[in-house]
Amino acid sequence: MRDVRREDGDAESFRVWAEARVPVLRRRAYLLCGSWHTADDLVQDTLIKVYLRWARVADGPNPDAYATRVLLTRHLDDRRRPWRREHSSAEVPETGDTTAAQALSGVETQDAALTAALRRVPLPQRAVLVLRFAEDMSVEQVAEVLGISAGTVRSRCSRGAERMRTELARLGEPATTGEAERSD
Repeated sequence: MRDVRREDGDAESFRVWAEARVPVLRRRAYLLCGSWHTADDLVQDTLIKVYLRWARVADGPNPDAYATRVLLTRHLDDRRRPWRREHSSAEVPETGDTTAAQALSGVETQDAALTAALRRVPLPQRAVLVLRFAEDMSVEQVAEVLGISAGTVRSRCSRGAERMRTELARLGEPATTGEAERSD
């Protein structure tokens, strides 16, 4: 087993960074997978990977971009390997956190149509849409985070936005065209 002990300064700087970034990572994960439970697992896996490399990541140019890249890679990895997913059981092992459930119920209701439409968009396009519009990143920032060219970002954004419009119309929700047409 790998020794994961860190110097106090590294652990403290990671803790401060993680406390500030967990809500953003969690929201991003939810928009990618459409499930708060899966999003929490995804964020936890991401934090573990980032922590194990924190000394190097903290010295890098953008720890947030690295964490986002890990989050997206973990999600894609889980989607590609369905045999690694957990299976549900007939018994509920524990009760949920009612405080968190109450705080998030409004968000889930508000985002229900968006989430349903996003789940029908292919994952590479969905990742671009989430980063581009939900996280308000520029084309260049999305390209850097995903490790793809700016042209690929624009192409996936255009195709993903068109698919979103189609899915929202299918769900009976109005789709605006102004948001998806912007370019940086």
